Order: sequence, then C-alpha cells, then structure tokens
Amino acid sequence: MFETLSDRLTQVFTSLRGRGRLSAADIDATCREIRIALLEADVALPVAREFINRVKERASSAEVSSALNPAQQVIKIVHEELIAILGGEARRLRFAKTPPTVIMLAGLQGSGKTTLAAKLALWLRDQGNTPLLVAADLQRPNAVQQLQVLGERAGVPVYAPEPGNGTGDPVAVARASLGEARHKLHNIVIIDTAGRLGIDEEMMRQAAAIRDATDPDEILFVVDAMIGQDAVATAQAFLDGVGYDGVVLTKLDGDARGGAALSIAQLTGRPVMFASTGEKLADFDVFHPDRMANRILDMGDMLTLIEQAERAFDADQAASMAGKLASGDGFTLEDFIEQLAMVRKLGPIGNLLGMLPGAAQNRELLSQVSDKDLDRAAAIVNSMTPAERRNPKILNGSRRARIAKGSGVTVGEVSNLVVRFLEGQKMMRQMMGGGGLPGMPPIPGMRRPGKSAKGRKAAAKKKPKGGRPGGPPGRAASGTGVPAGGAAGPGGPAGSAPAGPGPGLGGPALPAGLGGPKGGLPAGLSKPGAASDLAAGLEALAGDPAFRKKLEPQLPGDGPASDLPAGFGRFRRGKRGDR
Repeated sequence: MFETLSDRLTQVFTSLRGRGRLSAADIDATCREIRIALLEADVALPVAREFINRVKERASSAEVSSALNPAQQVIKIVHEELIAILGGEARRLRFAKTPPTVIMLAGLQGSGKTTLAAKLALWLRDQGNTPLLVAADLQRPNAVQQLQVLGERAGVPVYAPEPGNGTGDPVAVARASLGEARHKLHNIVIIDTAGRLGIDEEMMRQAAAIRDATDPDEILFVVDAMIGQDAVATAQAFLDGVGYDGVVLTKLDGDARGGAALSIAQLTGRPVMFASTGEKLADFDVFHPDRMANRILDMGDMLTLIEQAERAFDADQAASMAGKLASGDGFTLEDFIEQLAMVRKLGPIGNLLGMLPGAAQNRELLSQVSDKDLDRAAAIVNSMTPAERRNPKILNGSRRARIAKGSGVTVGEVSNLVVRFLEGQKMMRQMMGGGGLPGMPPIPGMRRPGKSAKGRKAAAKKKPKGGRPGGPPGRAASGTGVPAGGAAGPGGPAGSAPAGPGPGLGGPALPAGLGGPKGGLPAGLSKPGAASDLAAGLEALAGDPAFRKKLEPQLPGDGPASDLPAGFGRFRRGKRGDR
C-alpha cells in the first residue's frame, strides 16, 4: 500500500546520511522532496502542507543544529510527525457498562462493510466475547446471505429475520436485535447497515434512524483505502450526516497509494481504529499509528510480526521445536515440514518479509520469494519415505530421481534442498554449541564445543608409550634405560630382578653393592619414619662412606668391577674410553 511513499522517503533520507551538518538549503530541499512524495501518495493537500510546516519548523530548531547526527534527528522528526498524522496512538473499543455493547458499521457500498463485520466478530470472539451479527443491509441483493455465510465461517451467529433483497425494515431489524442479544446472552451486537455507490440523502436518513433506534456505543466508518483523496470527502460527509467515533481502513494489502490513511484522521479528527490487510477473516487487527509509520519509513514492524506468530503457533509445539533445533541432529525434514506449515499460517510470505527492517531496499530480492517455493519444498519432502526424512544422508542418485518424479521437480532441486538442510543442521549445531555463526562472536550463554567422552578416550589411546620425552617408542616408563625384562648384572642372571626395598617404598630395588648390610638400605634409611622424609634420606646417603666410594669413577682395569647395572657400566666405560 505505501510502497511508493516508502521508496521516495527512503531516497530522501539516504541523501541526508553522512552529512555532519545541515544548512537551511538542505532542510528546504528535503522538505520539498517530502512534500512531493506525500502528494504523489494521494495525501490531501492541506494535510501535506501542515505536515511540511511542522517538520521544517522543528528541523530548523536548535535540537537539530546541536545534534551529533543531524540527518538521524530529521528522520526522527518525520517519524514523530507521521505518527501524529495517523492518530497518535492506538484507540480501543469502548464497551458498555451493561451489555450488550452495540457497534454500528457505516460506509459506502463496496467498501467491505459486510466482510469487515465478520472479521470484527471473529476478532472479538477470539478475545472471549460472544458477538451477534445483525443483517440490517436489506437493500443490496444477497447481502443477508453473504453475512450468513461469513458468520458461519467465523463461528458467530447471525440475526437475520428478513430475507433482504429490497424487502423489510432495517430500523426494525436493528431494534429487535438488541432484545435477541439480551435473550441469548450476547455481550456485543454488530450491525451491518446498507450503503450506496455515492452519498445520497436516503442512505444518510436510514443510517441516522438506525443510530437513533439502537443508541450504539461505537459507530465505525468503513472506508476503502484505495479510493484516494475522495475518501476524505466521503468521510467528511458521513461525519456531518451521521457522525462516527472511529475509522476502519480496508484493502490495505492493495497496491494503491494509500494517501487516505494519512488524511482521514488528520482532517476529521477521528482516529483509525482497525485495519483490514487481506481477504481472509483473520487478516484484521488494531491499527497502530507508530507501527504504520515504521513501515512507511522502512523501519520494519517486528511487533506485529511477533503478535501474528504468537497467535498462529502452538506453545507446546514451539517448545518442542526449539528443543530439536538446539540438539541440531534432532531436527529432521519432518520437523522442517511442520515449520513450513506454521509459517504458512502467518499469511503470504511476501507480507511477512515486508515487515522486516530494510525491506524497501531489498524489494526486488524479496519479490523473487513466493509461496510456491514453500509449496515446492513441502512436495519434495512429502515424496520421501519416513526413513529418508529422518536421515537424508542415505539419499543416493536413484532415490533422488524417484523423489524428483514424485514431486514434479528436477533432481537438482532435490539435491539443493538436501544440501541446504544439512548446512542448516550444521549451523544450528555450531550456534547451540557456543561457536556462533561464521565470522561472528560466540553467542553469550551458550556452551562452547568441547571433546566428548569418546573423543577423550580416543585421544588417550593415541598417546605414545615412550618413557622420557623424545625417547624412542617401546622404552620402559621408568626412565632408567633398563629394558623392561631386566638386564644381566652381577646380582643374577638376565631376567631376574634384584631384591626390592622394604615395604612402603614401592620403587625399583637398588643394585647389589649399593645397599647397606646384607644388601639392605644404607644406614639411616632403615630407621623408623626416615623413609618418608626425603631430606633425611638424602643426608643419610651423603654421609655413608660405602655409598660415596661406590660413586667414585674407575678407569677400566683399576680396582674391582662396578656394582652398577650392566647397561650403565657399559655406557660409562664407553664414554670414558672415548675421551
């Protein structure tokens, strides 16, 4: 609806960005472009003129000249003035202190009053009310039947004592509907009145008579947002002839310029209360001026998108889906189809993407995305077997060809869907593991990916068995260089181990000759409690003459053979001989 206006304003503000200071000429040029954009959008001339005067006055003030970013300050001013033009803030319905609350709809023929009556009834029913629709349009052919069909679809009863088609008294029907509502305990009555192709005296008299007979709590003027500046004249005529409390805009999903929405509230002084954004009965909601201003200025409308998602999604289903997304591998193609169905409940995908910030700048790319793409993806997944949906890695060439034939697409489209799904699974595992998206910092609060128990066991198995660092594999872990099976030494044959120390030391036994009497420990280490004291043990070894004598170097052939193990003796003699 506001694409033309949004595109023009986006171009104007893009030229302002990057300027450190705004002169009076810059402000005048900006206001001129904004005025042209408003007039091209069918905004009434008095409204456009008053809007530009307020923007220029505020933009020339000290709050802009002293701002750090004057361009952003101007955008803020335009945003606030747009909200003021659209009504300032959302207005809710007034309910009667004693039921039923009477709501009367008035407007021209073809503006969508009958459909809007059913949409309003459904919206009120979802909020816990018990509305009653009243068919008081007895002039237009099949108007009564249309309201009955829509009421049945919305699940709301319809009071239609007269067949219509030009017969019956609409004032009597409206008056009798109040007694019917009290008798059947309906707390809200919605009266659909007749319209004409243009303003005439008979229609005004009939609407005024229904108003006087029912004393409605709310009179809503229904206006087609696509009729342009003529909507202002129509709204003023109804305000003078019947009077109303609020305005309802229909057909906001059309491709018209939408200037009526920016003009009616300003000229008539009546707020826009509701907006109809589609043909379905659920395409109806409260009109929020600030959100509409955000859409016009390409700032997005995330609040409306969130509210639609809350209405369409089941809480338990959403919680279950969130758990599967967090697990990564638990999210299968079956869950993917459920997600697509949930997205389709929100409405056309183009409308959803249009609520995102910056949608106007990427409108060409967004226009390439259609609901047919979602339907095609659903057809591909539905052509798979349950095992293939749970594990798409088993899809080989023949399986993909069968799926392509079953869904009416090419094999390449099937492969692209599977590849994108697997990439999405991988990305979800990375995000939920704390790694974040590629090129982005980790997500706060998420656990960082670590090795699992299997990974730690595998790393432990791969650890080398060497003793000292850098030593060849297969050596003993003792670090002495003695083979694990022992070496032939003076104390006995090969493969026999020397006598070990006393209980409690647990280390390797000392070689023969290094010990004290009878091959035991040196004097001092055999005392009770001294074995646990390392300092006392070393001091005792240093003071033992027999131990010191065994450590003195001996040349080959001088004195008795060394009592060191065979391996150590050969090593030391080789070194001394090399010298």
